[in-house]
Formats: sequence, structure tokens, C-alpha cells
Amino acid sequence: MDPRLTKKFVNAGKMPNVKKFIERGACREDLVLLGAVPTITPPLWTTLATGTYPGTHGITCFWNQHPTKIDTLVYSFDSRNCHAEQLWNVFAEAGRKTLVWHWPGSAWPPSSDSPNLHVVDGTQPSNINIAVAVKDWEQLIFANTNTDHIEMTEHETDDSGAGCIVTDIGDLDKIDDVKVGKKNDNSLDTSLNAKEINNLLMSEHEGECAGHDKPLRMTESPIKPAKGWVNAPADAKEFIVPLCNGLVRRPCLILQNEDGQYDRVAIYKSKKDAEPIVMLKNNDFAETLLDEVLLDDGSKKDVVRSYFAYNIAPDGTSAKVWFGSAMDFNNDSLFHPKELLKEINENVGYVPAVAISLNGSKDPEAQMINHTSWEHYTAWQSRAMHYLIDTNGYEVVFSHIHNVDCLGHYHWESAYMPENPELGKVFEGFMERAYVDTDKYLGSFMPYLDQGWNIFIVSDHGLVCKDKEIPALGDPFGVNVKVMKELGYTVLKKDENGEDLREIDWSKTTAVAPRGNHIYLNLKSRDPERGIVSDEERYDLETKIISDLYNYRWKGKDRIVSIAMRNKEAALLGLAGPYTGDILYWNEEGFNRIHGDSLSTYYGYADTSVSPIFMAAGEAIKEACKTTRVIRQVDVAPTIAAIGGVRMPSTCEGAVIYQILAE
Repeated sequence: MDPRLTKKFVNAGKMPNVKKFIERGACREDLVLLGAVPTITPPLWTTLATGTYPGTHGITCFWNQHPTKIDTLVYSFDSRNCHAEQLWNVFAEAGRKTLVWHWPGSAWPPSSDSPNLHVVDGTQPSNINIAVAVKDWEQLIFANTNTDHIEMTEHETDDSGAGCIVTDIGDLDKIDDVKVGKKNDNSLDTSLNAKEINNLLMSEHEGECAGHDKPLRMTESPIKPAKGWVNAPADAKEFIVPLCNGLVRRPCLILQNEDGQYDRVAIYKSKKDAEPIVMLKNNDFAETLLDEVLLDDGSKKDVVRSYFAYNIAPDGTSAKVWFGSAMDFNNDSLFHPKELLKEINENVGYVPAVAISLNGSKDPEAQMINHTSWEHYTAWQSRAMHYLIDTNGYEVVFSHIHNVDCLGHYHWESAYMPENPELGKVFEGFMERAYVDTDKYLGSFMPYLDQGWNIFIVSDHGLVCKDKEIPALGDPFGVNVKVMKELGYTVLKKDENGEDLREIDWSKTTAVAPRGNHIYLNLKSRDPERGIVSDEERYDLETKIISDLYNYRWKGKDRIVSIAMRNKEAALLGLAGPYTGDILYWNEEGFNRIHGDSLSTYYGYADTSVSPIFMAAGEAIKEACKTTRVIRQVDVAPTIAAIGGVRMPSTCEGAVIYQILAE
């Protein structure tokens, strides 16, 4: 959530609930929270939870660095990699019943065995259970009379996390419900239980930005006169939807209204059924309806799906239907205690899945589905949290929702506005819709202020709309070789024709750029098998790399690195130490991938910024207070601790924001 955009929409009257919240509480005039670095999800949510900088708590990117292999990354949504104390543990161990709801930074597995601590997911940012419960991926159905056979386009899977989702998360979903995730004893070690990746990115068209430009699963299905149905009108038309890699088929009817126009789609399990699973009119969204899928081993599994229908032609010649991902609604592996899922299912409704694989579609119709699914998800999460707070007696709640981030990635990456301003305006409108829905979501919690609650609204970072082509230097999801190869530090092996192979030649490579912001030297002392740089050569090599980064011109024209420094110098930014690179750098403003390679003070195209947001209100907070204090992310946890009457987290590096306190 971006303070610059939020302020713009508040001033335009688009976010009335946030306006009321500001009037009732305290913030800076610009709503800015000075973000730590790197400006990426798990490090900064961990900073918000611990009051410590990433160099201290050890979560330093979307993926952490393997302790010895500089081309290998380890999934970092893992509390066992956190070397700082989380504030929720302090509250729970002080006797305060505490809920941690889908906090994407050092929340899972639970890191305290206090019975007062309840934790829901946190293994990745998009939506609850997406990593473990999907049994069949979503797809878009285009039914029409111009095709004579079913044709499926399988979506490209990308398990690097570039699309904010990883379905293979190692053993993070196998934590025993009564066993607490323990931190590592060796401060230089990292948890190798979670998923590892070894990605080599050879151009600017791979990695994070490419993660939102993969085709979704789409099926073209012929429309024919309805035949063989138990309960189909004579004028009905039919089409078939293949599910579960074609092993299951769902027959569908297109039906007429009283005026003889086709305006409805009915989805059935079988032509023998008298009643459909769901009946959808144009632009109807149906949430989490019961169904079943066929698994690879031949067994059946009960699931829930959501559906959306649109562009139903009045003459019945075409229709589009979105089948959401099939979710195992009983998968409680990321709930602690596990009974929480059953309680939510029975009293609130099943966990819905948002539209994930519509990722980079430039089709506004596809993005309409994306937004609609998110609006249903935010409404469901609001209901779920209200139910748990009102019935379970929680005194402290740490919660997170990812709608603005997910939708922002899709729109700001897809609509390269300087190149396509017309489409850019459409996507700007979509982002306004996301903020309006966020205002509605936040407004649902406003009544708690009248019940004596204190509420903090914070984010990990904002998002910039890119205004220049992104250079191939740094990426959260792999080793980006192009710039480092041009500079002569990363060398690739070659085939018999002299063409580069997707393999590093370690006998000639002196440094690589894995993850965003980090460069590692190929040190003998770190990797005795592959290293070629001695410790005596280290300082001079670092000096040369930093100089070359400043002198490098992208496509012979623009400087792309704004700051580069040695590890020890990065202590000024809270990013020094054993968990970070030998060299830390940030791209020049304008040459940024949405957020991760930016400084938090950067601006982007279309009134965007990288800065996170800060607002607070409640009995302990001054009303209508505009402070001039620079509020840092590390200040949030100690301020909440002070208000809650508990001690600071043991590793806390921030300070209480006393200027906004009522007492």
C-alpha cells in the first residue's frame, strides 16, 4: 500500500474510511513510513514484526542465500531463518491471546509453544492455503461456435515465486501442530528444509518481470446444440470444460431468457444431473461451491471452486467462463491450532482462491476477473477475522492482505505506460479500484476503535510503475548474469558453436549477482570446491566491481546503479552482516522492478512510490495528529509493545513513536 497513491485517492474522495481513520488518529502529513531495505516482502514484514533491520533478523530477500553456494537460494518465508524475536511471541508469552493471520515474514512455523499463540499460514504472500490446497489450477474457458474441437493451452508453471506463489515449499506444510519451529543455533547457517532454487537468468526478459507474463490455462470449446441431457430445454446449447488435465469433463448449458436471448451458463457435474453446480448470468461471480476432482493416483477429492461468467453472446454463439482453482477445503496443515480451519469453514465459509494465473494478461476482461476474485477474497477475510476476534477473545491481532501488491504487480508490469499510455490509463483505473476495495476492507474494522482497540495500518513497501526498460541486473528469483557477464565477472560455459550455455564457468567467475541488491564474490574461503578469489584479493576486487557498476551504462546510455557499497558500509542501512552480500547495490530511480531493487524513497510513473504507509488510531493514540517525526519500520513493533504494556522484543532496534501517543 503506497502512501502517495493513498493520499491521492483520499483527496479525491475515493477512500472515505481511510480519511476518517486519519482524522481519528495519527500519521505524518505524507502518510510515509520510512522503509528498511531491501524493499521486498519477507524482510520487511519481519522487520515490522521484530523491530529489527534485515541485517539483524537475517531474512534478506524473497529467497535467502545458501550459506556456501552463491548460485543457490533458499525459501525465506520460514520463521526458523529468523534470528530476532517476534512481537507476537512477546504478547503470547505475557498471557495475551494473540492471532497471527497470514503474515508473510517469519510467522510460519509458529516460533513459540505458548497456548496463547494462534497462527494461520504465512508461507507466502498471495492468499491463504494457495501453497498446499490447490488440487486443480484455474482456467479460462472460451466457448464458441467457430471451433469444432476442444483445444487446451496449458499455462506455464513457474515455481520460483516470481508470481508470488510457490506450490512446492519443502517441509513447511508438515510442521507437527504441537511442535514449534526452532531457530538455527549457527548464525551463519540457514534452514535447508525449505525449497531451494538454482535459477540462471540470462536476459531482462526473465525472472520477476517475466513471472507475470506467462500464458494462463485457456480452453477453447465448441458450442453445439444440447443433446443427451436429462433436463435441458430444446433451445439450449452446450459446451464441455475439461478439468484435471483432461481426466474430468464438466458439461455446460447456455440458456435463453424469456425474450429468447442467451444470457445464462449452467455448469453441471453430469448431463444426468437435474440440477447444476451453479447457474451464472453475465458478470455473475459464484464463490467456493462444492465439487470434486480426480487426482493423479485415480482417487477423488472434495474441493471448492469459484466461477465467473461474462461475454455471453445473446445469440448463443460464444461465452467466457472462469473456473477458479479447486481448493482442498480441509487442508489444515498451515493452521495452528488446526481446529481454526474447521471453525472458519463452519461459521464463515471456505477459504477462496484468487485469480493467480491471470498474472500478466493485458486483457482488461481478464483483469476484471482478477479484481472481482480479490474483492470476494477481501470480503471473506474481513468476515473471518471479525468472527475470530468476536468469538475467540483475541487481544492482539497481526494480519496481512496482499490484494494491492498482487494487483499492482500485474498492472504496473503489464501496462508499460510510456509505451502504451492508453492501456496504462485503463490499468490506472484498475489500481484505483483496488484501493477503493482496500478502503472498504479497512473500513470494516473501524467499529473496533469504538470498542477500545488500537489499530495500526502499515505496509511492507509500495509499488512503482516502471517508466524505463528494466536492466538485467539483480532479481529476487535467481542469478542475473547479463550485466555481470558484460563486466567480465560472471562467465558462462559455451557449446561447440561458441554460444553461451545456461551454466556458470566457476573456474573463471569471480562474482555473481544472485537475488536483488546482493553481489557475492566467488571466494575460496566460502566455497572451497568452486571458489577462485582469495581473501587477500577481496578488497581490491570489491573496489573494482563498485567502480564498474557506477561506470556501467545500460545500452550505452544510462547509469543504472545509484548506490553500491561494501557489506560493512551497508550497516548504515541495516543490511550488513553474514546474511547479506559482499557488495550491496540499488538501481537508479526509474530502472526498478516494481519495488525490490529500489530504495524506499523512490517515486515511479503514474503517481506511484516505493514507500510503505503508516497510520494509527485508537485510545492510546492522539486524534487528528500530524507528526513531523521520521517514522521508521523498526519503530512500529516497539510502539505497539509500549501500548500493549509488554516488554520490547529482545533484539529490537527501533524506538517508540512517543510523539503520537495520547499519554
